[in-house]
Amino acid sequence: MKTKIIVLALALLAGLGARYMVQQNETVEANVELGQLKSGDQNINLFDNADDRLRVVYFGYTHCPDVCPTSLAILSAALKSLPEDALTNVRPLFVTLDPKRDDAEAAKEYAGYFHPMIEGASGSEQEIAALARKYGVLYQITELENSAMEYAVDHSSYFYFLQPDGTLVEKVPHTLNPNMVSDAIMRLTTATQ
Repeated sequence: MKTKIIVLALALLAGLGARYMVQQNETVEANVELGQLKSGDQNINLFDNADDRLRVVYFGYTHCPDVCPTSLAILSAALKSLPEDALTNVRPLFVTLDPKRDDAEAAKEYAGYFHPMIEGASGSEQEIAALARKYGVLYQITELENSAMEYAVDHSSYFYFLQPDGTLVEKVPHTLNPNMVSDAIMRLTTATQ
């Protein structure tokens, strides 16, 4: 009988603790204004109905050894293949998943290496986590023993196509074919005109 009471008490405490954690996370997310990021010394709003361009967002980090540079090179190639009038209808962004190392200036500089149109953006850890959660971006910090990098950010790799209000309209998985990205841009920008 005593064991049952202890088990019930522990279960009750665990349930209350989990509920408290969920409420705290909801409070943090309520205080985070999604889409409010920084690029260099500029504040940028990812969600802005006054700017009707299609957003093409890639989540990664500047210390990524292979997937991010490859994906941003593919995005750059896709942008270079588009006719000039189509470029005016698209807003490409690189959003870091590693705001601890990638401040707004580092994200902007890194994105600019690939194409002058790609905006690099950063924010607080809470802002980035909330934005990633909104679009189902999976990522985790992996400690690297005996490495100067200290840690890597393992992450999913997609191009997210968003309407100005932040609605996800399509996502294209990591690819080595820039035509998959440029075709999606052309199809989605044509559909909204």
